[in-house]
Amino acid sequence: MDFSKAFDKVPHECLPELRFSDQQKSLLLTEMEYPVMFLIERIYYPVLAVIGVPVNLVAIVFLSRGKCGLSKCITRYLVGMAAADLLVVITDVILRVIGRIYFPVSFLTITPVCRLIVILSFSATATSVWFTVVFAFDRFVAISCQKLKTKYCTEKTAAAVIGVVSAMSCSLNIPLYFVFDPEYIMDNVTRGCVLKPTFFTSPAWAAFDLFNLVLLPFLPFILILLFNVLTARHIIAASRVRRGLWGRSNGDNHKDPEMENRKKSIILLFSISGSFILLWSTFVFVVIYLHITNVQYHTVSDMESAGFMLQLLSSCTNTCIYAVTQTKFREELKNGVKYLLNLIVTLVKS
Repeated sequence: MDFSKAFDKVPHECLPELRFSDQQKSLLLTEMEYPVMFLIERIYYPVLAVIGVPVNLVAIVFLSRGKCGLSKCITRYLVGMAAADLLVVITDVILRVIGRIYFPVSFLTITPVCRLIVILSFSATATSVWFTVVFAFDRFVAISCQKLKTKYCTEKTAAAVIGVVSAMSCSLNIPLYFVFDPEYIMDNVTRGCVLKPTFFTSPAWAAFDLFNLVLLPFLPFILILLFNVLTARHIIAASRVRRGLWGRSNGDNHKDPEMENRKKSIILLFSISGSFILLWSTFVFVVIYLHITNVQYHTVSDMESAGFMLQLLSSCTNTCIYAVTQTKFREELKNGVKYLLNLIVTLVKS
């Protein structure tokens, strides 16, 4: 991800010309830049937070119970993805975006805290994205590589992969702490995060920026597409052969249980991968456009804002996908709602 846009920035030369407080300057300049989109963001992100936190918590609780008809290996990945998405909502949506919009001068804007929020939000996003990649690879191995399947597609391997991905996502984003300088000083406290001037001139930072762009989002985007195409090609070829063998030995009216299980697994994989690709496409296009045209980092277009909004929406969609594609997950969800309603009725009566 292009971490240089971690916080919306305003050119410093504009600030002295306005006789307002720092908070008023921030809000006024942002609204002057894109008034309609700014108003949309003020509504969109709180709604996203209100939805994103409970749906991911629900997914974590219900999947962890192990009663959704999924293998332990798949369950591990899905719980990890839900936990990472929850962290994205908390760090990126609530602390970073909502904090910037509604609390432009608060504890969250103190420079060390601001830097820490950047690291946490980008680490959570990287973890969520790469969990999607390793899940797609796991399903590719399970369907296309039968010899490797027994060794790789296990609960123990899934836990190890999740741990390695989480550690790497966090460690690779630690240098972000040193990218930003304080934006201003208020009451002898440094506040805000603005990119250091050396970021735009240093070859080391340029290499780091390029490395991050490749790591997120381009490489995951390509890998997810690749694994899905290879998996789909294998399924089509294997299904034709298996359908012919099963039909000759059992009759056309009998369903193949193995193919039914594969079908459910593939629907889940393609739904999650397709949702990710669809919601990240705008953001990827914007990143490519900005680097080709060399647009200055402090400018923020409506397209860029929309891409960022769709990207964060991807942290709330997986639970809906589980509910639509997985029968037993829907049953668990219904039972949970019934239990909650009965508990409320009992408390009201008492």
